[in-house]
Amino acid sequence: MSERTLLLLRHAKSDYPTGVADHDRPLAPRGVREAGLAGDWLRAHIPQIDAVLCSTATRTRETLARTRVAAPVAYLDRLYDAAPGTVIDEINGAQRHFDGDVRTLLVIGHEPAMSAVALGLATAEHSNSVAAEDISMKFPTSAIAVLRADTPWESWALDGAALVAFHVAR
Repeated sequence: MSERTLLLLRHAKSDYPTGVADHDRPLAPRGVREAGLAGDWLRAHIPQIDAVLCSTATRTRETLARTRVAAPVAYLDRLYDAAPGTVIDEINGAQRHFDGDVRTLLVIGHEPAMSAVALGLATAEHSNSVAAEDISMKFPTSAIAVLRADTPWESWALDGAALVAFHVAR
């Protein structure tokens, strides 16, 4: 089994237009810029992203578009306003959405699920403790957690991965 990399990206900063439902809120101008910066960081540090699981919310879809990540995408209603267990369930089933072996998976979602999933999957003894502490303080918009494990997606579980990095695109 070769290593798998999970990237958890919280959507970029969203706007709050009057009369627009939460699911349909677009990115704010700052979010447009920061999503681009998140994409720049991903290209510089993650050589290949094989697939993306993205919430159906407008702000997550716009974040993905602004990152310019070129990978197959599955848009999942379940990732919008999801509990951490639901996000892990979708990670466990990620391979079913895509042809070919997914080694690096990007998940674009929302708080508080992104921080809970990152900290829940991370095993204490093999993780970057500074990154874990930063995530426990705040998982800001456009932030990216990077986790790795030598298990197939369907076996990812609590305390089963190493948290290797946390980056806030600003």
